[in-house]
Amino acid sequence: MEKTVLIVDDEKNIVDILSFNLKKEGFDTISAFDGESAIEMYQSNHPDLILLDVMLPQFDGFEVCRRIRESDKITPIIMLTAREEETDKVLGLDIGADDYITKPFSLRELQARVKANIRRTQAHTEEQTGEKTEGLVIDKERYDVLVNGKSAELTQREYELICFLAASPGKVFSREQLLRDVWQYDYFGDLRAVDVAVRRLREKVEEDPSQPRYIITKRGVGYYYADES
Repeated sequence: MEKTVLIVDDEKNIVDILSFNLKKEGFDTISAFDGESAIEMYQSNHPDLILLDVMLPQFDGFEVCRRIRESDKITPIIMLTAREEETDKVLGLDIGADDYITKPFSLRELQARVKANIRRTQAHTEEQTGEKTEGLVIDKERYDVLVNGKSAELTQREYELICFLAASPGKVFSREQLLRDVWQYDYFGDLRAVDVAVRRLREKVEEDPSQPRYIITKRGVGYYYADES
């Protein structure tokens, strides 16, 4: 069954180019040209992935992302932005986007990121029930993480990250390794995405994010999952 990509951009020529190239890769595509219609297309079509421009009429891509993430933590969202400022990229990740790509971009790179993000959403269906730790449960059957019996409401990326780390407790992974094995592609030297994801994950699963109990930093190296068994 073909996967559907929702393309949201106010420049029709960009939508046409992306749609043409994604269809050549076997994807179905739908499109929207402003923030309001983006929400409507999402709600009526339930796409498998969203390519979301930041600068949109009516309300911007950040607001679209926020509204979708209020009810949907799983559907991958890739932000498209012509801005170079790091704060814009971090904001997109902070509000729940899985990825960002800066215009102008390579079509091959964008296709690779679309495929990688869609692959991630399918991977969890083959997993079995996960491990327990005191106060924290990774439930792979329900695709959820419970903290003191309550869902942590993780995004797709956050869930994949904690599962990957917890599968090898005590093993330190560099940011580059996490980008390769969790994000499933190279980030071309931009490692900020890992730090943002770890920070957001700690805010949801740690009692005190400033003194983490589960997701630990190995200074100068990377991150690891603390084995409390």
